Amino acid sequence: MTGALPDSPLVHVLVIAAATAFIWLGSGWLEEAAETLSGYYGLPEVVQGSIVVAVGSSFPELVSVLVTALTGVFDMGVGALVGSAIFNVLVIPAAAGLGGEDELEANRAIVYKEAQFYMLAVSALVVTFALAVIYFPVSTDPIVGTLPRSLAVIPLALYGLYLFIQYQDVDDAAMDRVREGIDIRREWAKLGGGLAVIVVTVERLVASVESLGVTFGVPEFLAGVTVVAAATSLPDTLVSVRTARENRGTTSLGNVLGSNTFDLLVAIPLGVLIVGEVAVNFSTAVPMLGVLTVATVLLFVTLRTSLALNERESYALLAAYGLFVAWVVAESVGVTSVLKGV
Repeated sequence: MTGALPDSPLVHVLVIAAATAFIWLGSGWLEEAAETLSGYYGLPEVVQGSIVVAVGSSFPELVSVLVTALTGVFDMGVGALVGSAIFNVLVIPAAAGLGGEDELEANRAIVYKEAQFYMLAVSALVVTFALAVIYFPVSTDPIVGTLPRSLAVIPLALYGLYLFIQYQDVDDAAMDRVREGIDIRREWAKLGGGLAVIVVTVERLVASVESLGVTFGVPEFLAGVTVVAAATSLPDTLVSVRTARENRGTTSLGNVLGSNTFDLLVAIPLGVLIVGEVAVNFSTAVPMLGVLTVATVLLFVTLRTSLALNERESYALLAAYGLFVAWVVAESVGVTSVLKGV
């Protein structure tokens, strides 16, 4: 398919737009099936959002990491994940809060379990990258290390703990199962079809973004943080706004935090396990993860106040994302130089 299209910026822009639309379509199938299957198997609302729906809506990010790892542009994949995580934490709750009729409701399970475990996930990834730099150094300016399979298992093990905690919640909840009128084979087929569409379109998206980056001199990491991150975050946004309008704020917020936890603890390590080892630019990754930490703390604070996200707090989150985009643009044009080696 690569050789069938002209190699021009306009064509690549059109491919990115079309791929984004197909990602939205495939993710819609996947998430609808995931929610139906959650009800069929009797999963509680918070687990639906943080595991089933979150993993489904995170599949575009997972594929983007795997594709970039296999094609040698892993920095773009990491950038896409971190950029998507920041988008998820700041924009999606704000969109859900403004898109619903009432305030976006949270609860203590979201604030004290999901949000705090997510902060732990960010810390675990920083520690993993630091170990790569310390024990498998490549260069010191910028600071680059090699991340091997032996270190990739650290975040994966932490996600195993996360699944264990969620499993205990399922055991404790004993929810009723919704099975009337559900064709289980059709739902599994819809889920598989959504996965297939996403795999194909994300590969095209990454290839076109890479070509545009080469044409205009945009570093791989920054291209991932902006274009790829926005395109792969679209499904999360639509799901969260829809669930917020249905007065299911717990599922909406659980989707955001669970999706980000999956991205950081599973998507990046899986890319490493497939290719064997990847180079990690610590000088670039850590400042971005620092921004992600600040964004997560901001979301935590806004949710903890009255356990809801009101209109003013939603606009504050959007303003914070605007500042992040302005910083990324400043980095790309050389006004600031916090990110080294991009």
